[in-house]
Amino acid sequence: MTPRAKTRLKIWLVVLGVFILGCLTGVALDSALRLKGSTTDRQEMRSRRGKGDIFERMRRDLNLTDEQATQIRSILDQAREEYGQLRREVQPRYDAVRQQTREKIRALLTAEQQQKFDAKIAERDSRRKDDDKERR
Repeated sequence: MTPRAKTRLKIWLVVLGVFILGCLTGVALDSALRLKGSTTDRQEMRSRRGKGDIFERMRRDLNLTDEQATQIRSILDQAREEYGQLRREVQPRYDAVRQQTREKIRALLTAEQQQKFDAKIAERDSRRKDDDKERR
């Protein structure tokens, strides 16, 4: 191979390397932005779930009369109470399935993995409790 061909090959390899690095950087940035966006979307949805939010949107969008607003608020309050009661009835069953699943997974892990798993579970449970408080 001539020196000129070697130089050309090196140039093409550098160009190819830069292209590949650019692609990898783009993929990494895209993933990071999507993850950040989905987290922000979830936080926005949680904040929109305020008790009066659905009612206020209905009142505004449907241009409700005072009488309609009073009746609809009553209906929504009753539904919220029924949902809460249903959640209290069913929650123990969900908790039991969740606990059984965790125990099965934990049994497969090493002691070090179990510590990490327990930490992740504690973090997830804490977020769930915070979400439940926001919902009420």
